[in-house]
Amino acid sequence: DDWLALKPREPSPAQCCGSGCKPCIYDVYEKELAQWERAKAKQDKSLLTEKKGQSNNSELNPDTFTAFSVSSVEQLTEDTYQYKFELPGNSSLRLSLGQHIVLRGVVNGLEVQRAYTPISPGNAEGYFEVLIKYGELLMLAAGTGLAPMLPILQSITENEEDETFVTLVGCFRSFGNIYLKPLLQDLTRYWNIRMFYILSQESSLEKLPWSYQENTYIGRLNEDLMKTIINSCRRKPFVLLCGSSAFNEDMSRYLKAAGLEENSCFVF
Repeated sequence: DDWLALKPREPSPAQCCGSGCKPCIYDVYEKELAQWERAKAKQDKSLLTEKKGQSNNSELNPDTFTAFSVSSVEQLTEDTYQYKFELPGNSSLRLSLGQHIVLRGVVNGLEVQRAYTPISPGNAEGYFEVLIKYGELLMLAAGTGLAPMLPILQSITENEEDETFVTLVGCFRSFGNIYLKPLLQDLTRYWNIRMFYILSQESSLEKLPWSYQENTYIGRLNEDLMKTIINSCRRKPFVLLCGSSAFNEDMSRYLKAAGLEENSCFVF
């Protein structure tokens, strides 16, 4: 069990940006898997200490990732941030004109990498900067209100350059009433998609498959739970709402209590 916990996790297709990065996230996975297999064969966990292949200097290597510290984050617009990374001493990235770098990090428990072109001067010393644009959607759907959400979700996941974070909250009577479970579960494999289920007539989470228990609530979506979900978002989301008239009215009231303006919500 200890060794299985240390085994590298195979990336999903959504974690690859498709830009021909070197190394690709799949290259990194294959390298780390081979390292894990060697360590396991020798029963020597110390062989995993170099698992990430990272160094702490400014020399960029196309075969490994290098660790840098974030020195500042500045919000430029509602959904755009400027990240400044430290370089040791007065060193510089020494990139050629038009070259990009690949940033890697963990989002929603998944390792994600994306290609960015630094906006700092090529000869900048001691730092480099990149622009990262975030968008966030909160989808609230009751029953068949799930239908208009799916094309939007699929358009986001099919666009490799779309970095919109999406939280889908589906409200159903019971686990058996959840529509399109295989499709929804497949969508949660994407690094920028997460889902919550609210089941009003289930009596216990223990009756549900284990893969649903962590992100499912028993009861109704009330004002307190709405605030909890909104507070878990990275930034104030734009809300898409679809359900019965009573559901839409209740949700609109909860959203207002949570501090969201009317112009931050669209009702289908």
